[in-house]
Amino acid sequence: MSLLPRTAEEFSSADYWERFFRKRGEKAFEWYGDYNSLCGVLHKYIKPRDKVLVVGCGNSELSEQLYDVGYHQLTNIDISETVVSHMNQRNAERRPDLTFQQVDATQTGFESGSFQAALDKGTLDAMASEEDGALAGRMLAEVGRVLSVGGRYVCVTLAQEHVIKLAVEHFAQGWAVRIHCLSGQQNEVSDSSFALPVFVLVCTKFRQAPPFSVLELCQGEDGAPVRLVSVPELLSAVKERQAYNLMLHKLRGGTDASSTPSLTLCHAATGRPRYTLTVQDSLPSAKLPRSNYFAIFIVPQGRESDWLYGSAEGRTQLASSAKFRRLVIVAMHRDQEYEDMQAVQSELSPMVMELAPPGMPANQQVPFLSVGGDLGWREVIGRGLSALTGEYSVEDVRGEDGHLYRRLIFMNNSQLVQSESRLRSASTGAASSTHKKKNKKKAKPSVSEAPASMEAKDRSVDRGFLCCTHHEVMVAGLAMLGSDAISNKDHPVSVLLVGLGGGGLPQFLHDFVACARVEVVELDPAVLEVAQTWFGFQTDKRLNVILGDGLEHIKTLESQGGHSFDVIMFDVDSKDTTLGMSCPPPAFVETSLLKKVYSLLTPRGVFMLNLVCRDSALRKSVLERVQAVFPCVFSRGIEGEVNEVLLCCRSEGEGHKPHAVPQTLQQTAKDLQKTLRANTQTAPCVPQIDITAMLNDLKVI
Repeated sequence: MSLLPRTAEEFSSADYWERFFRKRGEKAFEWYGDYNSLCGVLHKYIKPRDKVLVVGCGNSELSEQLYDVGYHQLTNIDISETVVSHMNQRNAERRPDLTFQQVDATQTGFESGSFQAALDKGTLDAMASEEDGALAGRMLAEVGRVLSVGGRYVCVTLAQEHVIKLAVEHFAQGWAVRIHCLSGQQNEVSDSSFALPVFVLVCTKFRQAPPFSVLELCQGEDGAPVRLVSVPELLSAVKERQAYNLMLHKLRGGTDASSTPSLTLCHAATGRPRYTLTVQDSLPSAKLPRSNYFAIFIVPQGRESDWLYGSAEGRTQLASSAKFRRLVIVAMHRDQEYEDMQAVQSELSPMVMELAPPGMPANQQVPFLSVGGDLGWREVIGRGLSALTGEYSVEDVRGEDGHLYRRLIFMNNSQLVQSESRLRSASTGAASSTHKKKNKKKAKPSVSEAPASMEAKDRSVDRGFLCCTHHEVMVAGLAMLGSDAISNKDHPVSVLLVGLGGGGLPQFLHDFVACARVEVVELDPAVLEVAQTWFGFQTDKRLNVILGDGLEHIKTLESQGGHSFDVIMFDVDSKDTTLGMSCPPPAFVETSLLKKVYSLLTPRGVFMLNLVCRDSALRKSVLERVQAVFPCVFSRGIEGEVNEVLLCCRSEGEGHKPHAVPQTLQQTAKDLQKTLRANTQTAPCVPQIDITAMLNDLKVI
């Protein structure tokens, strides 16, 4: 299977090219390559018997070299009288039939259809910057006129964006357009600043325009053509090749642990993403075995979003553990089939070897690493479209503990797991073991040991298991209400939760907290449908969902009066990825809203906030606002994650700010644990949570 690279790095055309031409000056012409580097593709499209017009020949040796191998019908033209005179004198004796004429390429005076080929090495690039491209446009029109039907315009170009766009758009209708991407030139003028692939544009003249555009891209001189459907798509593919070449040049220049470039390898025929490669170098201070230059790590399917593989910190740790100078971390894409580890290695080997670090011996063996030699397992069981968030995928995967997990993934951020639940066998009704997902010890035999043999309908969500630690902390936070509130069935705990997700948290509260009444506000109807269809979420008189904006709902409740809750929870993410806070959206922690939340709480009430903030200044601002409204605020960080849960007590009166976690909380935690277990007779699963452990690391803010 052929793979084409698609880099994630943006290729800044204008700045890059401006610096290139300013630094190269007259030597820029050398970057187009000589006969030896171009002959393969030139011989493919231009035959020795063809009458060839060489446009803007300059003092290049290319025409002379072509003449020496049998191309004797070359007509060379250039606007410079000096160049033409010099070239005629240089070839008068050795190549008497090789003619050079002073001719304007925009009006040659030659008969229409009199040439079978036109060869251009850098002339289009030089003319395209004149008159806003109008001069080059006139040259292309003249070339099209003098070429016969079936004739080819063969242009060697560096493919600046405005240059290649002008040419492709000119020939897209009525001509077949094919672009070959050749390797970047490595010669005496090469340095660490530039890495330019050379492109050869081949445009073939049709007698009659076809009903569709013929646009193709080839890698190398002999690469199979890949058909593109539109001019923008072809231009984008050219830019991707330039960015890829630039990335390779940087990677070959040295190692840099602070830079983690990535690229996507796509199926050559379909163009669909197949692998994403991330390059992770070890720190210069790392002590590594001398022979450990380079290795490839295959991430198990369905595990791409795990902290170890999906975060910069995790990948750094992975590279440190692997002890190689450079580690390429490979993630496989959903909706692609992979036969086995050997097949994946064979498919990747030609491409990944280009990413090797400098100084690696030519015969060095490069190991492929994995988790137990396994490709992992993933099954996409559902897809849909949210009007608010776009496409989503529901998929079952095998976790590192051997258990199966069900995940909701929004495709606009496919590295983030939106919701996750552990699965169990629906046919037997047996609950999974109490091992947490992050436990790397061998779990007891479970349904996940043979996932392929079990249909999706035979897997059900284990409603007693909370995958997210911050959900466990929120459940444990109920202990803040006190023992009397937890065990008093005459006055059930009332909960308002903003953000449904897969429904695991509200369902757990409903199933295991006696007589709890849970009201959930969810903005996206598609999320409710997913929760009910795939995550076992069920509403009744004690658990209901209101579709709407959580902000507006809180404002409405507060303005109406007469509403109060023992617990208000915010577990809603921000769709704005430019902010340093991904949860919650900024409007949810504005002082005015926090005051409304405060007023909606009962005297014993607790406000719980899932806070995910990487910006230290922004986090400080949020905490100050929360503290200004709530007299008693505790924080519980989540190990290995950015998340922290804020537990904010309303308290009655003033001056109740504690300096330490209340000693009575430990006993209340035990009482809550007993309450949860007491409801297992009516609940469909067993609660698997350690309340005391969730409250052990509380800190007073």
